[in-house]
Amino acid sequence: METFKKAVKECGLTAALSAAFSLFALALFAVFVRAYAPSDTTIAIVDRIILSLGVFVFSLIFIRRERALFKGAAAGVLSLLLTTVIFGCIGGFHFTPMFLLELLLVAVFGGLGALLGVKLRKE
Repeated sequence: METFKKAVKECGLTAALSAAFSLFALALFAVFVRAYAPSDTTIAIVDRIILSLGVFVFSLIFIRRERALFKGAAAGVLSLLLTTVIFGCIGGFHFTPMFLLELLLVAVFGGLGALLGVKLRKE
């Protein structure tokens, strides 16, 4: 039971900080969008890069040994759901088929970040 609590804590912390990073970075990017008006494709790509980068980095930092791949993937999915709910409260929910691709993308990056963190960390 203790390991389950630890895993939930790691995933929750990773997801919360990743979502906060993503929201902050996307807010900064919104200033850029306002000034330079890039294409919709560019905005979508940068959005996915920021989400994936945040999940990767925070999984790398906070996810520990046991079942790191699964915890990283869960943290990535949870982070995406948190950012989606927050943006949904601000501007309304808009789900597209690309949302499934985003789920897969953040799960993969979360798992990879967690695995790399375990390999780099000497515990």
